[in-house]
Amino acid sequence: MPTVTFEHQTLHIIQLNANITHDPALWEEKLDKIGCVVEECDDTTVEIEVFPDRPDLLSAETMAYATRTFLHGTPAEPTLPVNAGPITMSVDPSLEDVRPIIYGAVVRGVDTGHTSEARDQFIQGLMDHQEKLHFALGRGRKRSSIGVHDLSKLKPPFRVKTVDSSYKFTPLAMDEEMSISDILSKHPKGVDYAHLLDGFEKFPVILDASGDVLSFPPIINGAHTTVTEETTDFFIDVTGWDEKACEASLLLVCLSMAVRGGTIESIELTDYNGEVSIFPNGSPQTHKLPKSLLENVLGREFSDAEISQAINRMGGRFIRRRVVTDGPLVSERWADAEVGSDEYLIEMPRWRSDILHPVDLVEEVATGIGFEDLGVANSMQTIAGKPLTKMTLHRRIRESLQGCGLQQIQSLTLSNEDDQFTKMRQKSNGDVTELHNPITIEHTIMRQYILPSLLRLLAANRHHELPQRVYELGTVVHDHNNNDRVAWGCAEVGTGFTGAKGIAQALLRDLGADPEEFEIVYKPIKSEDGPWLEGRGADILINGQKVGSCGEIDPAIADLFELRVPIQAGEFDVGLLGKLIPDPVH
Repeated sequence: MPTVTFEHQTLHIIQLNANITHDPALWEEKLDKIGCVVEECDDTTVEIEVFPDRPDLLSAETMAYATRTFLHGTPAEPTLPVNAGPITMSVDPSLEDVRPIIYGAVVRGVDTGHTSEARDQFIQGLMDHQEKLHFALGRGRKRSSIGVHDLSKLKPPFRVKTVDSSYKFTPLAMDEEMSISDILSKHPKGVDYAHLLDGFEKFPVILDASGDVLSFPPIINGAHTTVTEETTDFFIDVTGWDEKACEASLLLVCLSMAVRGGTIESIELTDYNGEVSIFPNGSPQTHKLPKSLLENVLGREFSDAEISQAINRMGGRFIRRRVVTDGPLVSERWADAEVGSDEYLIEMPRWRSDILHPVDLVEEVATGIGFEDLGVANSMQTIAGKPLTKMTLHRRIRESLQGCGLQQIQSLTLSNEDDQFTKMRQKSNGDVTELHNPITIEHTIMRQYILPSLLRLLAANRHHELPQRVYELGTVVHDHNNNDRVAWGCAEVGTGFTGAKGIAQALLRDLGADPEEFEIVYKPIKSEDGPWLEGRGADILINGQKVGSCGEIDPAIADLFELRVPIQAGEFDVGLLGKLIPDPVH
């Protein structure tokens, strides 16, 4: 989860707006209720961990805006005041296939502080807010990216067009012009985000009336638009591929400056297909919450006054309760209000991009009232649950392997190509799902096989006595789709291939694979086609389809995982087992 640190003058903004002291216990008690965890608090610093579903709390200013209503019950302001401005921006049609969503706004008269230290902290806070939004909403700048510029250095109107890789301008933190290709290969930010423009022959740039480059999104701003301690008027651009992420990013940056006294001005934008729009749109969004959904989830009835107060605390506005006249006659889902039933109309700020479904409003009401104040109630629904078809198969697999003396474990679905393929001498099973921003080199892809995870587990426990017999039934990802596999690994002496084949036969027998009805073949595997020792491994085929393999791990493979003991193991495709071996009970 992102961590936000507020210091000195920035902390003062929250105290003025939310009237919170330096008492760590009070910070923790209050902010925990709106989705934050106070990590540290002293006379100058508050470090707060923000839950990822609340990107509107990622700056001191926007958190202050949210805490005013939550802590003190001041009237909520879900509308962001926006004045009509004179600036226009046009988008060339060529942007449709390059970076189609482009928004902008102007904020004037921002109070950035009265000392050099305070203004420097403002700039640092602004940059931190941008990067946190790039992470939380932009998914590493892919869905949305933000550019903030000193408006006094620009000459409107603005235009967005595409250029080729030889186009030159002076990027941020540089003194000389660089071509687009050089920026992507040599500039630190270009190297970090060049993958977002892989395969493109044309690249987006935003220009002012003088032809100077404001921004090369999503990579870097132009040097001449750099925000300094003297900057009080700002131009903000947001570009990307996701409308919701772009709009929320734009509004949250504008909101953070409005909290500091800035006045927001709209721009007139002509997009790539010639449509004219005004941005930003500060009006709230109206949501519908079925009364029955609220009561079914939370277990009791609520008065309109309770809901109004709760929604106000969460920054929204309760409009009214009404009788539904245009819904289904009989609803099959809790989220749909039937004709004749009641529903609530609720306004929430447009920047609350986490409100995706009526059940999110149920959470808002519960948070606004306080989970500890909801009381105790039994569910009013008598809905009998039944297991999914695949879960019955999973249960039978677990019972079989546990009957063989194996202990179940659960490991991460993250792995790396070295463990999954190189060390195990295995080929990828379809496209590999990679992580764009891995935290560690150990976790760079979604795994396609489970056995490497088991070998890692056995290696971590190699100081314990033998035998160690474990299995895992878990998720893998092939061609960017989830699949289920089961694998086992036994670090023990004296079993080898015979032990592995015995477990495989027991599993197939327990699942109902009768050798008289199914052709079950144990096909020898060459040593270079998997982790198996030559002559001690086999693919298992049912009616000609490979469902898995088993055998004795090659000591050379075990050594790569720092294991010095004999290991017999196996792995099956659970989906194929369920498809080829019908449940004998049904």
